This record gives sequence, structure tokens and C-alpha cells, in this order.
Amino acid sequence: MILIPKTFLPIEILLQIIVKKYFSSAYCLTIVSEDLLKIPLLNSYMYIFSNNTENLVDLMLNASEAGCSDYIVHIKEPKEFFVAFDKVLHSGNIRRSDRKVIILSPCVGDKNITSYDSVEVLSMRETAFIPNVLLIVLTEEESDCKSYDLITHKFVGPVDNKKPILLDRWNSCRNAFENNVNLFPHDMSNLQGKIVKVAAFTYKPYVLLDLDDELVPFGRDGVEVRVVDEFCRWINCTVEIVRDDEHEWGEIYDNFTGVGVIGNVFEDRADLGITALYSWFEEYVVMDFSAPVIRTAITCIAPSPSLLASWEMPLLPFNVYMWIAIFFTFVYASVALIIAKGFSTDEVLLTTFGIMLTQSRPERGFISWRIRSVMGWMMMTGLVIDNAYGGGLASTFTVRKYEKSVDTIQDIVDRRMEWGATHDAWIFSLMLSQEPLIKQLLSCFRTYPAEELMQKSFEKSMAFSIEKLPAGYFAIGEYITKEASLDYTIMLDKFYYEQCVVMMRKSSPYTDKINVLIGRLHESGLMLSWETQVALRYLDFKVQLEVKLSRSKRDVENVEPLGFTHVLGIFCLYGLGVIMSVIVFILEIIVHRKYKKTSLNHEHVS
Repeated sequence: MILIPKTFLPIEILLQIIVKKYFSSAYCLTIVSEDLLKIPLLNSYMYIFSNNTENLVDLMLNASEAGCSDYIVHIKEPKEFFVAFDKVLHSGNIRRSDRKVIILSPCVGDKNITSYDSVEVLSMRETAFIPNVLLIVLTEEESDCKSYDLITHKFVGPVDNKKPILLDRWNSCRNAFENNVNLFPHDMSNLQGKIVKVAAFTYKPYVLLDLDDELVPFGRDGVEVRVVDEFCRWINCTVEIVRDDEHEWGEIYDNFTGVGVIGNVFEDRADLGITALYSWFEEYVVMDFSAPVIRTAITCIAPSPSLLASWEMPLLPFNVYMWIAIFFTFVYASVALIIAKGFSTDEVLLTTFGIMLTQSRPERGFISWRIRSVMGWMMMTGLVIDNAYGGGLASTFTVRKYEKSVDTIQDIVDRRMEWGATHDAWIFSLMLSQEPLIKQLLSCFRTYPAEELMQKSFEKSMAFSIEKLPAGYFAIGEYITKEASLDYTIMLDKFYYEQCVVMMRKSSPYTDKINVLIGRLHESGLMLSWETQVALRYLDFKVQLEVKLSRSKRDVENVEPLGFTHVLGIFCLYGLGVIMSVIVFILEIIVHRKYKKTSLNHEHVS
């Protein structure tokens, strides 16, 4: 038996016993009371005299931010405390899953605990998310002896979670508990089938819903679904899926409402949120994140480069700078030949052009040593250029040439190519970036319905965002089909890397437990194993293979013999040149005849 000095009130003695046994490891306590409670505490604590509840939220927020997140409450309206407590949880930065709250009832009722006015606080919405709530109610008072009932809510089980449960009774004269049980029994190790609502929608391979119940338990599967199912198997709870497929990931609005997975969790319509939820800053401010479940890399599949038109073939052996150098060489050689011929321009351009093509020229008119010197250097230059061009042209005709591929973020920006998906969630992680290149990339992002994205995938008019997962598989939208994937190539650049998490309300009682589970799953390698199993069972393997090997498609192409299709463009250029030459020739004849006729008329008049 514990000896307590007589100077303390019975309720203060009881609190001292409870604090010593259950709060010894607490960093700091917050006492919210309208009267002074004399409780000798070994812990740090903050005392809030709550005669006015208007500033209760601010005072509790300051205490919570200082680390004083366990509470002893003794006020006339405990409901006001829980309302303020819920606001503090959503406003503050401190997160704890195992907060403890002791409520001292100011009322004296009869022995039937369901008749106590103070028990009503256990049925509040705000109380439902706090497993460790202890209500102390005065039940008997005889002379100097007082008895207190110690009550909590059921919390566990599939139904009646808010039902009050009598844990124990303490008598001040005997200074002992009747049952001596654990006054904070809900340690989240056994929820006895409690329903845990999980917000999700179908997004392979994270979540797959509406499957055949005969083939898959509960008609659901996926990497993150297996995490949640394993979590409930561990702590004995029941998963209930909450869906808002229309809004997918969703968002939170300024008026503190939301839609989609994020909105369902934020408004407490769901306890957990899954389906490739990243570590977004805006969501972290108002919700709890678990430890990372999957590390993913976000990139795009862009339209594969097309074969260059055959009329471009003659230009491919040299790049732009080489062609510019050849042009200036031609100009320089022509000027040199003009100077060598005494500033005579007779057939200079045709002669220079012919020599650069290694065509021979008659010796007539090339008697001067100056002319011969210039011609000799021109022939040597032309020989080198012609052989280099011939070798490059042979290579061009033998091996297929393609347009430049879209490999980097800079390529997307330079081409002003659209990239996108069905939801803005793909760019949430980039929206706070101040880097100019990323801002330009965001300006190219577009969202379309899945049907329109499927149509665009065949038009090769945009790039599509995908995820590369740790085991080497890809999360690709259903709008990318096997036929469409043939014309797309995965980019080299990764736009960004992200950590997929489970989202919960702030200070959710599930956070610590699910973090422990995720750590064990990573240690065992089950996450990689589950990803492989789900990918092989549900993903389109042909699409996965096409994307994975998209950058090596041209590595296995056969070298083809030269055919008519390879030179069709050159013949088109040749034909165009012949047509233009004929037209010019005809025009010359017409002009010449007209000029000749005009001259004869003048002679006749004269």
C-alpha cells in the first residue's frame, strides 16, 4: 500500500498514483483545470487555468508544440476541451499516436455509469480517434471515503466502439483499486475486428479492386493493398474500402473539405489512404505520413523517333557546321580563282563547283602558274571532301537514320511537347520548385480523361507520365495499350523521385503500428516480392516489355541492302531539279525569241 500524506484530496491522491504508474516516461504533461490541483509531478508540465475557453485552443497549441501532449483535464465542460484538442491536432506540427487524456468529471451521478453526463464525451466524434481516454467519475461519497469509477470507451471491436466501459474502481479509504487492471488497455495490438476504413482506387500495381472474389480474397489485390491487409492481419482489424474513383487522388480545398483519396482521409471518412500517395508538402501539413512504402521514379514515355525522310539523306553525311564550312570554302576558292584570272569571272563558279566535285577541267585557259596553283589546291580540297562525303553517304544509306529522340527534360521543353496523365497529382511534387527548367516543364503538363489519352497515344502527339518501381516494373496507365506502346520510348531523364506513403489523420493511432510493419516488410524483402507477384499476375506483360526494351529496339535491326525506297527522295529532288531546269530553259527560249522578234521589228522600222 502506498502511503500518501493527508494534505492531498482523494482525487489528487488517485491522480498521483495514475501519473506515477502510466506517465513516468512522458516528456511533459498539460494540466487543464479551472481549480488548482496539487499533484507532485516528476515530469515537466504546463498548467492551463481555463476559466475562459476562448483562448483555450491557443494555450493548448503552445503546450503541444512544446511537447506537452498528454493531458489531465478538470473543467466543467469537457466537450469544449475535446473540440479544442481536435483543432490543436490539425493546427500543430507535433504528431503522436499514443497521447493519453485523463478527464476528471465535475459531476456526481448515480452508480449507473451510462447516466453520467460526463460519459457523453466518449461518444463525441473527436474522442473516437483517441484510444487512451480515461474518465474519472465520483460515484460514492461517505464521510471521508470516496469512490471513483475509472471509465474508458470500448474503441475496439466491429461495433459499439464508443460504448463506455467500466475498467476499475478506486476507494480513497482503502487506497486501492478493486480489479487492479490496466487503465489504458488500448495499445493497438489487438483491435478485435475493428473496422478500419481505407481510401483507395484502382491503379496498377498499387491497388486493384473489383476482382473476382473466387480467385482473389475480398476481390482486391495490389502492393499497397497487401500492406494494409497484412497490417489488419497483424493487429486484428477489418478493412473496409472507401472509394471515390471519379476524383482519383483528389485534393484538399481552402474551406477544409476535400475529394478523392486525400479528401476522404482529411475529412475522416477514411482512416488510411493509399494508392501511390507521395510525400507532398501541402498534405503533410494537415495529415500524418507513414514510413515510405515504395520509392518510385517518375519519368515519361515519349513518341519514338521516326525514320528521316529519304530526301534528307544527301544532307546527313555532314552536320550543319560542316556544310557552312564547305560553303565558305567554295566562296573563298571562287574569289581566289577570280584574282588568279586577273579579276575575270568567266565560268569561275561552275569551274570551282566542278573541281570540288572532283570533276576534271580542260587545260584551255589555265596556262598561268597562279591559276594552276589555285586549281591544284582546289583539287586536293575537293578530293578530301568528296571522299569524306562518299563514305558518310554510304553509311547513311546502309544504316537507318532517325530523328533526334526525346531523352531529357530539356528536350520536352525545347519541343514544347505536351506530357500528362489523368490527374494533377503527377506534378504536386514539382509545383513548389523555383527552378526555371521545372517551371517550363510544368507549363507543358496537361490532364485529359482516360479515353482521350488513349486516343492521343495513337496520334503520337504527347508524352505520358509513368513510374519506374524498385523491382524494375512500371506503373503505366490503362490508356497505354500494347499497340500504342510500340511507338513510344522511355526517356533517359527521371523527372523526380518520390516516396509512396500511407496517409492518415494527424496523430492517428495507427501511425506507429503501420511504421513498424513497413519496416519489417522492407527488412524481409516482401515489398519487392509482392511487386513482382502483382506485376506478373495483373500487368500487361507485353506493354511492360515494350517500355522496358524501348531504348534497345533499334539495336537489333537488320542491315538492309540498298533499295529503291532509300533513294526515292533523292530521285524526287532530281526530278524536281530537272523540271525546274526545263521550265527555265523554256522561259529562256521564249524570252530569246521575243527579244529577237523585237530586234527585227526595230531594224525593219529603221
